Amino acid sequence: MDIVRIGVIGVGNMGGNHVGYLAKGDIPGAKLTALCDTNAEQLARMKALSGENVATFEEADALMQSDQIDAVIVATPHYDHPPLAIKALERGLHVMIEKPAGVYTRQVREMNEAAEKSDRVFGLMFNQRTLGQHQKLKELVGSGELGELRRTNYIITSWFRAQSYYDSGGWRATWAGEGGGVLANQCPHNLDLWQWICGMPVRMRAFCAFGKYHTIEVEDDVTAYVEYENGATGVFITTTGEAPGTNRMEITGDNGKVVMEEGKITFWRNRTPAHIFNKEWKGGFGSPETWKCEIPFKGGGEEHRGITQNWVQAILNGTPLLAPAVEGINGVQLSNAMLLSTWLDDWVDIPVDEDLYYEKLQERIKHSTVNKDPSENRTLDVDGTF
Repeated sequence: MDIVRIGVIGVGNMGGNHVGYLAKGDIPGAKLTALCDTNAEQLARMKALSGENVATFEEADALMQSDQIDAVIVATPHYDHPPLAIKALERGLHVMIEKPAGVYTRQVREMNEAAEKSDRVFGLMFNQRTLGQHQKLKELVGSGELGELRRTNYIITSWFRAQSYYDSGGWRATWAGEGGGVLANQCPHNLDLWQWICGMPVRMRAFCAFGKYHTIEVEDDVTAYVEYENGATGVFITTTGEAPGTNRMEITGDNGKVVMEEGKITFWRNRTPAHIFNKEWKGGFGSPETWKCEIPFKGGGEEHRGITQNWVQAILNGTPLLAPAVEGINGVQLSNAMLLSTWLDDWVDIPVDEDLYYEKLQERIKHSTVNKDPSENRTLDVDGTF
C-alpha cells in the first residue's frame, strides 16, 4: 500500500476539521476518499469542500462495506466511538477515533478486546502528546530525574464555555447524548496527559458540581484528590465556568519540583534529595539548596495533523503509534472514578467498578428532565481548541 484511503465518519465540528486538512492534502501518504454523516446538510457542505471524487454515505455500515476506504476516522458523539471502532476493526479497516475513547470503561474494554483480535492500526486523537513541552515533561519524570513521585497538582480551568456552546447541539451536555460534561468533552486530553506523565492513581475522592455555572445536567466543575500506589498524592481541578483560567501542572518528587505553565517548564532541583536532607540536616530549620532550571524543549507539535500523520505512517511503515487507542481507557477510568465518587459520596478504587458505574449512569439517563432534540446541531469554529 502506497496511499491510505481515509473515510471520515461524523463531519461536524472536529470531523470537519479532519476533513479540511485531509482534503488539502496536508498528510503525505493519505487521501480523503469518503465522508459519512447522518446530517444531510452537513454532509453536503463537507462534500463541497472535499471535491467531486470523494464519496458520501449517510450510514456508517454502508461506508465500511464499500471499497472506497482502507481506514476510518471516527468523529461522532462519544457513545458511538467504541461500537463504530469495533465494526470497522472487524471489517479489516484501520481506525482512528476522536477523544474520548468512550463514555464508560465497559464499552472501552470491549473495544480494546476487539482491537487485540485485529492486526489493524488503532489510534486515538490525543493530539496533545505531539507537543514538545508534554513530551519533555514525560521524559523528565520517566527518566527518574525528579526522583520518586510525591505529589501531582493539575489545574486546568482554561476551558471556559458560554451557554451558547452547550445550546449548539441536542446531544451536548446530556447524560444520554454526551455521557458527561467537562470530563467527557474538554478534559480527555488533560486526563490523558496527567496519567501519561505521572502514572495512574489507585484510589480517588472527587467532588463534581452539576450545572453549577450553566443550564446543563452534567458536570461543569470538578475537584478530585487521588492517591498513588507509592503513597504520593495528587489533585485535579477543572471547570468550564471560570475566566480567565489556569493551565498548570506541578509535579513534586524527592529531587525537587517541576512546573509546566504558559509554555514553559521550570525545574527547581534539590542539590540533596529531600529524604536524605531530612535525615542528615541537624540545624532544625532549613531546606535543601535548590537550583532553578528552565528546561528547553523542541517547539511545534502538529497536534491533530501530527497524530493523523503518525497513524498513516504506522499503517504504511509500521511506525510506533504516539497515541495507541488501547491507552484511552486510562483517562476514562479517571473520569468515571470522579463521577462515581461524587454519586456515591465516597472513595472509589481504580480501576472502577464498571458495572456499578454503568448502573449509576443509566439511572441519570432514566431520570433526566432535559428536553433537547438530539438531531439539532450547529457547527462551531473549533480553531483554538484542543
